[in-house]
Amino acid sequence: MLAVIIVAGIAFALQGFFSFMQMKHLNNEFIKLRRKGKVAFGRKSGGFHAGAIVMFRIDEDGIIQEGKKLEGVTAFTRFKDLNGFEGRFIGDLTEEDGPQNHRNLRKAIADAALTYRKYQAGELVPETAAPTPLEKRISQTRILRKAV
Repeated sequence: MLAVIIVAGIAFALQGFFSFMQMKHLNNEFIKLRRKGKVAFGRKSGGFHAGAIVMFRIDEDGIIQEGKKLEGVTAFTRFKDLNGFEGRFIGDLTEEDGPQNHRNLRKAIADAALTYRKYQAGELVPETAAPTPLEKRISQTRILRKAV
């Protein structure tokens, strides 16, 4: 029993360390883009599927200059270039503009466009935490109970 607790503790500590390293990588990539200009940021948590984060460096007119994406389920995922959006106006992007086989990446691209449009309109963009998979299931269960 003690061995199980020790292994679980080590696994928890390693997961925390790798998550810290991934967040450090995210911050470094954001800072690199931010030093070059404005950055639009979009995210879509994945739960049990691959989540996605996109960052677009934009000019003063909202034209995309450079894009980066982080997509995956593990803490070992790193940012990669997101090509094909250069020269486009970020406010016009929709889910359909993303790769068809990457649902959460498409949603993250749409989230970046929405965030940009809200910012341009002067709206406050709230910093909200995405619901966990457990919170989603509880919410679905409550909806089903009300429907019955």
